[in-house]
Amino acid sequence: MEGPTHVYAPTALPAPVSAAYSYCEAVTGSQARNFAYGIRLLPTDKRQAMSALYAFSRRVDDIGDGALAPDAKLARLEETRALLGRIRAEEIDEDDTDPVAVALAHAARRFPIPLGGLDELIDGVLMDVRGETYETWDDLKAYCRCVAGAIGRLSLGVFGTTAGARDAERAGEYADTLGLALQLTNILRDVREDAGNGRTYLPAEDLAKFGCAAGFHGDRAPEGSDFAGLVHHEVRRARALFAEGYRLLPMLDRRSGACVAAMAGIYRRLLDRIEREPEAVLRGRVSLPPHEKAYVAVRGLSGLDARTISRQSTRRRM
Repeated sequence: MEGPTHVYAPTALPAPVSAAYSYCEAVTGSQARNFAYGIRLLPTDKRQAMSALYAFSRRVDDIGDGALAPDAKLARLEETRALLGRIRAEEIDEDDTDPVAVALAHAARRFPIPLGGLDELIDGVLMDVRGETYETWDDLKAYCRCVAGAIGRLSLGVFGTTAGARDAERAGEYADTLGLALQLTNILRDVREDAGNGRTYLPAEDLAKFGCAAGFHGDRAPEGSDFAGLVHHEVRRARALFAEGYRLLPMLDRRSGACVAAMAGIYRRLLDRIEREPEAVLRGRVSLPPHEKAYVAVRGLSGLDARTISRQSTRRRM
């Protein structure tokens, strides 16, 4: 069973551990376009742990997206899995030369992080390296659970749930579902970029239904297709996932809830933009300006988005 062998008190960190966390926070700040806005709202210990998770996850993703040959990527991913095994076995100490490993090992002793979720992430990136495609939503959902649902469950290990939270036993399920919502939004946003890299994530049966089976090879939808219909179909699916995943928010403490509300709020606004102008995703990466992301983060910290989301989720259940 995974979990911490002991819990650290909030005392000053050893210098090598502090430096390792600083490295991971620098990686997060420079690489995480949306993630960083949410974790800034966390207290120091949780922010450090989330940065360690991000830095390790970023390493895995970079292997999958890098220029190495497939066989070399497979070897690097297995090396990374072996490193994760050493972290799980508590074989990494503060003098190790890998700052990401040092930070993640320390975070896993601080918090009950289910490190098996990072094994799932590696499994998902292996699917990318092998060029897997997805016939149905159920097929794609299995991939999304590896690369995003697992991140939700890992994050919940850092956040924890509040004492007496209603339905707390379902918190992992909601965190997983929220991860799926974020990943499906990413897939819609990156349709053209992924096609350029030879990857297709949207289910083949959905592409065929809307006349998009030929794929995406430029800034226009396939001739005779209903690309807008395809996008709106996937947007509805993502919204349903968001509605279910948002049930997690009342189970979190204020600052953890603000973090999740901020990250999810950024993606929801991104989804709104994609819905309004579907073909924009074929012309380039759709994103929010920094000031709008900051606004969403402030709303998350104030609890405004969390309260609105909670009311919306309650209405949907009625």
